[in-house]
Amino acid sequence: MTATTLSTVRKSVLPQAGDTWASIAARELPDMAEADAVSGLQSWNLHVFMRAPAPEGSPRAGNPILPSDVIFIEPPLAAA
Repeated sequence: MTATTLSTVRKSVLPQAGDTWASIAARELPDMAEADAVSGLQSWNLHVFMRAPAPEGSPRAGNPILPSDVIFIEPPLAAA
C-alpha cells in the first residue's frame, strides 16, 4: 500500500444532535432527490443502518444515528 493510497479519504460528517437520514441528506446532498439521497447514505453507512434498533421508549428509539457516528456522504472510492 502506498502513501498516496492512504492519503485518499472519503468525505464524511459527524451528525448533529437529532439528525436523521433525511436531515443529513437534505443538508449534505441537496442536489439529489430525498429518497435517492437517503438510500445512498444508508448504503454507504451500513455500520449505522444495520445497527440493532434501540429499545422502544428509549431516547434513540426509531433513529440509529448517534452523534459520535462517522457518516460517509459519498460512495466508497473505486480501487486504483
